[in-house]
Amino acid sequence: MLGLGSKLGQVRVAAARCLFPGLQLHRSVGTSTGPQQKHGTFYEFRTYNIKPGKMADFLNLTEDKIHLRTAKSELVGYWFLEFGNMNEVIHIWKYGSYKERTAVRRSLMQEEDWQQNYISKMLPMLNYQISEVAYLVPWAQMHTSPKPGVYELVSYQMVAGGPAVWGKAFQKALSAHDHVGYCKLIGAFHSEFGQLNRVHALWWHEDCDTRAAGRHRAHEDVRVVAAVRDSVNYLVSQNNKLLVPTPFSPLQ
Repeated sequence: MLGLGSKLGQVRVAAARCLFPGLQLHRSVGTSTGPQQKHGTFYEFRTYNIKPGKMADFLNLTEDKIHLRTAKSELVGYWFLEFGNMNEVIHIWKYGSYKERTAVRRSLMQEEDWQQNYISKMLPMLNYQISEVAYLVPWAQMHTSPKPGVYELVSYQMVAGGPAVWGKAFQKALSAHDHVGYCKLIGAFHSEFGQLNRVHALWWHEDCDTRAAGRHRAHEDVRVVAAVRDSVNYLVSQNNKLLVPTPFSPLQ
């Protein structure tokens, strides 16, 4: 008997065939429930929109109290936005299982210092919060930055079906940029909770000017152009954000 993940994968593939009959499905990449899900590790992307004029206060408070939070689970990175949505911070947390996350949240609810001296002061500074759970795509690994720099989070809304549908073309497009040295791929993720059929690529750049120069060279590289041309057949929309790491971010 097929498991729930396998059945969901079949439904997604069937839906993609109905909506996009011309698509060629790349089964060699695996179903949307791929090897990354099977070992349990996932990443929570948390986006906070800060009230205008409150960003400095928010970051100072967070820097002062973040040690209470990082004592509970692993912080991958913490950034504020330079370009994209204004007055936003994005932080990524790593968990080995949903049970671990549940235990962390319960522990934080009981942490008096965290609740009284951080949460109660932080919440009035926010407009809204967004939480999204994502797994690394089947072929990706997490990397660290070679030295301090800036980050670019590119989010792609893909056609339905998961990596079984778009995985091979998407891997080719990202690898074309990464392997020729125009930028460094830190991680590539696809959503499990939140906006579905979304993929995030987290890139590192030495600085904004290096990113601009690399992008210009990539547009003239036939290898990159060909790879991107294939991947856009599976793309619905995309957006990007330039992220600056906070002093307390592990990824600098």
